Amino acid sequence: MKIITWNVNGLRAIERKGELDNLIQKYSPDIICIQETKSTIDQLQDETKDKQGYFSFFESANNRKGYSGVAIYTKTQPVKVSGTMGYKEEDFLDNEGRTIVAEYESFYLLNGYFPNGNKSEEHFKYKLEYYRRFLDLVRKLEEKKPVIFCGDVNATVADIDLARPKENAGQVGCTPEERELLAEWKKYFLDIWRKENPEKQEYTWWDMKTFARERNIGWRIDYFFISQSLEEKVQEIKILGEIYGSDHCPLLLDVKI
Repeated sequence: MKIITWNVNGLRAIERKGELDNLIQKYSPDIICIQETKSTIDQLQDETKDKQGYFSFFESANNRKGYSGVAIYTKTQPVKVSGTMGYKEEDFLDNEGRTIVAEYESFYLLNGYFPNGNKSEEHFKYKLEYYRRFLDLVRKLEEKKPVIFCGDVNATVADIDLARPKENAGQVGCTPEERELLAEWKKYFLDIWRKENPEKQEYTWWDMKTFARERNIGWRIDYFFISQSLEEKVQEIKILGEIYGSDHCPLLLDVKI
């Protein structure tokens, strides 16, 4: 099963460029997890909502339009799909359209667009709480069947995951608080790209304003995490750095499941 994750920085924009169809034509993925759709379903063209050969599921922010949002395109219809992490508002406010949970016969797949946390101290605290709540959820789900979760985590796990760690030390995306929580994730789930590439420096996001991609001054902030029980079933994991159209590039996970 080939699964691709990609922060498209606007689903309507990527569709106008034809880049999503190009990706499908080149790799024929079984599942595509999209982040930062920046759209509600009523804003999408029919050919985007109903991508040929795929079932599609969308989750949008309900607090503002053109913000956040995730989607899943899947050739196999899931057993069940949930649009949030399942919390009631009084427990945890989950209204930014950041998570889709898809249950399949033999595994769970979660697609997440995690908060950036850079716009205010309050939103940074929200980001940290999102990490905690997400880990709680995936650990509970793993009690039932293996878990794969992917998406734009909006942080680096370690200094090796960005081109200029000294210059960015302590900045959002590189703070000790974020890395401490992501280290908790790695106690239970495998950052499978890093597991397969322990010393490699390769990135998934570049600042477009400074033409950082042309100079390969990037960050690795997009991930696949998998249950440890799935490690031997991984056929391939790679960063698709040749795919353009967004400030992020996709990742592909091929897993026998």
